[in-house]
Amino acid sequence: MAKSDAQAFVDSHRDEGTTELFGITELCREFGITLRALRFYEDKGLLSPRRINGARVYTRRDRARLALILRAKAIGSPLSEIKRYLDLYGVQGEGRTKQLSYVIERTDSEIAELEKKRAKIDETLAELRVINAASRKQLAERQQAPKG
Repeated sequence: MAKSDAQAFVDSHRDEGTTELFGITELCREFGITLRALRFYEDKGLLSPRRINGARVYTRRDRARLALILRAKAIGSPLSEIKRYLDLYGVQGEGRTKQLSYVIERTDSEIAELEKKRAKIDETLAELRVINAASRKQLAERQQAPKG
């Protein structure tokens, strides 16, 4: 099936004003990603588009999953965790409670880790401010002292 045939198929399965199915180039353009990136997510089992005579056709579910993948990647989640989260959903959303519990666990952990890092940064900043102030004071004293 040629690319135009695939797009024609996608277009023919849309209701007026809604988009039930999406073509690969359409999703790539919408999310600002490459065809290669989208295929990579498929290879990793994160997306499973339908195949119509070899052409990829994506559903609303695929589109929602892609949005979640990209959002999770943007905050630093590895693909293995993203896959685990998506797999918890189940076929009909029966695992939504498990997903929410997983998100709470992960975000609690990440918040705690970032708070530790912030405390360390605050400690280092305080030390640097003391060193900076002492150095400025010493420099001012040396510049004001008579040269002898």
